[in-house]
Amino acid sequence: MKKTFIAALIMAAMTCVTYAEDGSRLWLRSQRNSDLCKITAKDKSNTARIAVRELATYWHGKPVTLIKDKTATSDEGYEITTDTGDGSITIKAKNSCGLLYGAYELLRIQDTGMPTENINKKESPAVKYRLLNHWDNLDESVERGYAGLSIWKWDEINGDKGTMSLALKERLTTYCRANASIGINGSVINNVNASPKMLNTVYIKKVKVLADMFRDYGIKVYLSVNFASPMAEGGLKTADPLNEEVRLWWKNKVNEIYGQIPDFGGFLVKANSEGQPGPGDYHRTHAEGANMLAEALAPHGGLVIWRSFVYGNHKGEDRVMQAVSEFKDLDGKFDSNVILQTKNGPLDFQPREPYAPLFDQIKHTPMMAELQITQEYLGQSRHLVYLAPMWKEFFSFVNPHQLIGIAGVANTGDDTNWCGHHFSQANWYAFGRLAWNPDLSSDEIADEWLKQTFTHNTTFINTMKEVMMSSREACVDYMMPLGLHHIFKADHHYGPEPQGYYPNFPIEWCPVYYHKADSIGIGFDRTMNGSKAVSQYRHPFDSLYNDIKTCPEEYLLWFHHVSWNYKLKDGKTLWQSLCEHYNHGVAEAKRFAETWNRMKPYVDEQRFVEVSQRMQEQVKNAEEWRDTCLKYFQTFSKQEIVK
Repeated sequence: MKKTFIAALIMAAMTCVTYAEDGSRLWLRSQRNSDLCKITAKDKSNTARIAVRELATYWHGKPVTLIKDKTATSDEGYEITTDTGDGSITIKAKNSCGLLYGAYELLRIQDTGMPTENINKKESPAVKYRLLNHWDNLDESVERGYAGLSIWKWDEINGDKGTMSLALKERLTTYCRANASIGINGSVINNVNASPKMLNTVYIKKVKVLADMFRDYGIKVYLSVNFASPMAEGGLKTADPLNEEVRLWWKNKVNEIYGQIPDFGGFLVKANSEGQPGPGDYHRTHAEGANMLAEALAPHGGLVIWRSFVYGNHKGEDRVMQAVSEFKDLDGKFDSNVILQTKNGPLDFQPREPYAPLFDQIKHTPMMAELQITQEYLGQSRHLVYLAPMWKEFFSFVNPHQLIGIAGVANTGDDTNWCGHHFSQANWYAFGRLAWNPDLSSDEIADEWLKQTFTHNTTFINTMKEVMMSSREACVDYMMPLGLHHIFKADHHYGPEPQGYYPNFPIEWCPVYYHKADSIGIGFDRTMNGSKAVSQYRHPFDSLYNDIKTCPEEYLLWFHHVSWNYKLKDGKTLWQSLCEHYNHGVAEAKRFAETWNRMKPYVDEQRFVEVSQRMQEQVKNAEEWRDTCLKYFQTFSKQEIVK
């Protein structure tokens, strides 16, 4: 009777809205347990203590025992079982982190309303490295950040004393809890366009303060490094990776870092791309540059994560082909502690693009996929766009179980609600859940997040889940349907600029380079008669994409320059279909806003108003996309815009 009553109270608390909400608690909204439940664990590590504390504070069921068992499951995995006699629950794991992940899973089961009477669950993460990549700068700005300034308040961290301000500690405790609750185990805390100052001793001591905090939640700290740091910070005249002084500088610097942070994760490197320094400056290969760093890190077990986002070094070559040109011949030449990190698509986090063919070409080097949680090209923090369907689409081509890791470019900032848009929190959540278990469906994850973040009311859940599941396709429709890509306004990438040609920028940064609209048609010919980009894909995709009749229409203008009057599968001409997609995208944005208005009875006033404002802006921006693009492309098609 008591258990049923408590469950009813929990459900009521999560269904009724009685106070203003600012979104600061993310999805961590378990109701506190006033009647302390018995939670026991022999493991006295700080990590296990956190697991015990979380359950003691928020678990409302039968007693729970946490047991470290070397035979329980794989590293970081856990088993949760219910005793059929007294109903008590046991969480077993090989290590303390597994116990913590198991504790958060038990709370997720409770907070999403799943049965807790007969649990028998065993899980392990699909990939070893599940990292956030923060693009935060030392001046507290965030590149491609849309939720305020950096969450790392360096002035509030005293590296010499190993302390931070109380306000920052409270904020970052929420950050750690949120990441641990979804299985994220690493954080690259600074921008890939890295400042050499990040390796200054003053900052290394500050990073140690973060690392000491993160460690208890199973999170390792990584740093992005500037390849020219030996010159900027070390006073050397070169950063040549084969220079002995350079190699010694890196070894000494790595030793200094590990002296402060024994479990430091390693370096993330962006080199010889978009003006960043790299081994190519000295006529060395990416492998030679990466291996120099790998040699310094190897004695400590550290990693070099080398980004394949490299272009501009092959004049005249299709930009989407350049990563393969840079890295294919280096496969197998990297040291064993080097990982190649590759964006999901071959261009740059577009609303839709085919998977990056480098995943087909690299056979002997461990690979990580890089996804973008922050919505740089998907309406930023102003649009409701749920990204799990996009990532699931990518996983249908690239098997995540064959990757060593998955990285996500973070969308966090110092805005009270962390992510700018309340619904953008769902993308942080979805990234962690999919990195842990890519077999989860987008629908399942949306359901989990909505229940934990808003309410269990089925009207709200079912309605807003449909909006979330439709939102990415709607965004593609009102921005760049049928394979159009990279027609954003320069630099900030918010809003359309299909007419863009920038004399002071490389041509591959200009929208006109990608859509190639003319009097005949529109689209980039990447067939064997064009740039030959299709040749980089494995069979059968090479031939499917090459033939306009078999190319999926969602990629049509990515791979083909298509006549305005070309008939699509539904009998409509390309021009008619473009108009239809743009109109549909706008209609969907309006529908989302109208739907949200009906959700007012189920949502607190503050979040209702703030989401409403964002949705109205999304509608206006969707209309701008449609009107700007169709009017511009009409100057080439010479056809009437279909309403």
